[in-house]
Amino acid sequence: MRVVAIGGGHGLAATLAAVRRYATDVCAIVSVADDGGSSGRLRKDMGIPAPGDLRRCLVALADPASPWVEAFEHRFTSGELEGHAFGNIIIAGLADATGDFDVALAEAGRLLGSVGRVLPATREPVVLKAEAEGRAVEGQVNVQNAGRISGVSVVPADAEPPPAALDAIAAADQIVLGPGSLFTSVLAVVAVPAIGDALAATRAAKVYVCNLREQVPETAGYDVAAHVGALAAHRLTVDVVVCDPAGLPIGNVAARTVEAAVADDAGTAHDPARLAGVLSRLVG
Repeated sequence: MRVVAIGGGHGLAATLAAVRRYATDVCAIVSVADDGGSSGRLRKDMGIPAPGDLRRCLVALADPASPWVEAFEHRFTSGELEGHAFGNIIIAGLADATGDFDVALAEAGRLLGSVGRVLPATREPVVLKAEAEGRAVEGQVNVQNAGRISGVSVVPADAEPPPAALDAIAAADQIVLGPGSLFTSVLAVVAVPAIGDALAATRAAKVYVCNLREQVPETAGYDVAAHVGALAAHRLTVDVVVCDPAGLPIGNVAARTVEAAVADDAGTAHDPARLAGVLSRLVG
């Protein structure tokens, strides 16, 4: 069972923790448009795609017993390295030493004992651009705080994904998108033209895992139907939407909707075991 998961941040990491429970082949395609924090600093200084969300995904797929798991998530609190995650520095160092960012991710995954593959949405740093409140906004941090967003794109517009990402989409049995920031994580990947084309062409079932809560200001006032509408506005039609009945209001969703208790006991994040149970039943 081949599953591709798309997005970024903590949301995609939760999906990967779920997918690894039932898939035999896992591939994450991750947003690299982040320009804030440790990722933004390394991206600016070294000219590499933002490593932070990639690091989280590698850890989500790692061998839980590996001592590298805790090390990769360690964040320095003083000195010149203050704010940097150790795993981000490892990825950046491997990229600098090998001259190949894809090799760096593969080697970082080997250190962690990660199952599956973690791939960047593009092979170069990209800038996320949005139309928000009737004006153009650039940079992920600026976009996520811009207010009502009508659409996003990437600059340069011809940024290329790794060929392995397109191959994984073409060969997948299931594509899982989200949860996570709708415009600045999920659609930041879909907006890469070649990835959008591959998603439109695939015969795999496309499943959108909706957020549990609105994200202010990025999706303030959105119900589930508004999430699906934003995906459609970016040429992405999904087959199934998974939402928690205690989460966002549903609205008139233009796709099959599966309501299931996929949140953790606190209701603040998706529970990997519960989400895996729902996603695994949607394959085939």
